[in-house]
Amino acid sequence: MSERQTQQRVNQLGPWFHNLSLHGVSTAPTHYLGDFPSNFFRFFADTLPSDLSGWSVLDIGCNAGFYSFELKRRGAARVLGIDSDAKCLAQARFAATVLNQDVEFKEISVYDVADLDDRFDLVLFMGVFYHLRHPLLALDLLRKFCVGRLLVFQTMQRGSDEVGIVKDDYEFADATPFHQPDLPRMQFIEASYAHDMSNWWIPNRAASEAMLRAAGFEIVAHPVSEVYLCRPVGDGTVDLPRAFAGGARG
Repeated sequence: MSERQTQQRVNQLGPWFHNLSLHGVSTAPTHYLGDFPSNFFRFFADTLPSDLSGWSVLDIGCNAGFYSFELKRRGAARVLGIDSDAKCLAQARFAATVLNQDVEFKEISVYDVADLDDRFDLVLFMGVFYHLRHPLLALDLLRKFCVGRLLVFQTMQRGSDEVGIVKDDYEFADATPFHQPDLPRMQFIEASYAHDMSNWWIPNRAASEAMLRAAGFEIVAHPVSEVYLCRPVGDGTVDLPRAFAGGARG
């Protein structure tokens, strides 16, 4: 495919959220965040293994596949990108063809990850959490069915970046913790935030970390704000609603 043909197809599939370099053609050269997500990945790229030979990778909310391609370049044996947006997956599949990257892409919801019937060495869960109506359920499902060795978690965060000390219990009449900005808090978005109606819940830092622990993950690195490298701990037993115990159905 010539550069002109590539540019034409990029235009047809646009707009793009991931700025990929497809043999000289940039998919989102005027992105409001600059060269995104490449410029963001630089902040935590060294936190991940440079050699993923033999590893399997699951990229949840893969969008146009930037992270999927980056981890495939590190030698991962299998990379699967999933997204609920068919348009993003069309972009990712086209990019994979142009880049000659052996990466799988599937249209599937995070609530249906049990249907993959597989556990992955490395799971990326980035830019998805705050778009979910049921965020803790999603973390529970990942812990129970998907994460083998490592989880890379990223979410938009707002509010205090401080993490206060939470007691093991509080008296019913004690309303103090509900007024402390450094304790776990989630902001519910009823209508829209940043002109995006798909934003539902936005945690502060304390809430992100508390929910990761509650779902059975240990935070082993926090290389940059909003990004956590975690490993699963415990036996992964969580009390899931019956509808999700063997994988969600819609």
